[in-house]
Amino acid sequence: MRHTMLPVIGNEYLPIILSSVTVYVFILLAIRLFGKKELAQLSVIDLVFILLISNAVQNAMVGSNTSLAGGLVAASALFITNYALKFAIYRFPGFGRLLQGEPLLLIYKGKLNHQNLSKAKITVNEIKETVREHGVASIEEVDLAVLEIDGNISILSNNFNQKTVKRRKLLKATLRKST
Repeated sequence: MRHTMLPVIGNEYLPIILSSVTVYVFILLAIRLFGKKELAQLSVIDLVFILLISNAVQNAMVGSNTSLAGGLVAASALFITNYALKFAIYRFPGFGRLLQGEPLLLIYKGKLNHQNLSKAKITVNEIKETVREHGVASIEEVDLAVLEIDGNISILSNNFNQKTVKRRKLLKATLRKST
C-alpha cells in the first residue's frame, strides 16, 4: 500500500493553500495599484491599515481551520509564493518591471518633473519635505531625486557627490527609541 500526503493536502489543506496564494496576489496587486510611495512613507494611518488588512484576510486564507497545522500550511504557502515571485523577478527582469515598476525621476538639476510627481501622486509640498529631510535646503540644490522601486526617495546633491536615501519613517522611529 502506497501512502502519500497528496490526499491529505487535497482534502483539507488545498483550499488553505489556494486561498493564501490568492490573498497574497490580491494584496500585492492592490499595493502596486495604490502606489509604492505608501510603503516608504508609513504613517500611523498606514500602520493601522496594514494591521487591519492582515486581520481581515486571515479568515479568507484559513477559513474555519484554526489549527496549528492550518496556520503553518497558510504561512508555508505564503513563503513559497514569495520565494517564487522573487525568483521570477530575478530571473525575468521584464516581469520584475511589470510587477514592481521602475524608478521615477522626480527632480533633475533643480527642476521638478511634474509628470512623474503626478504619476507617483507626490505633491510639491511632500517633495519639499523630503528634500529637507535629506538635509538639502531647497529643490534648486537637488541634482537628482528618484522614487525607487521600494518606495524610498534617493537624493543626490552637491554636483552628484552627496547621496542620501530616505528610509521608512517607522524604521527611523524604531531606531530613535532604541538609542
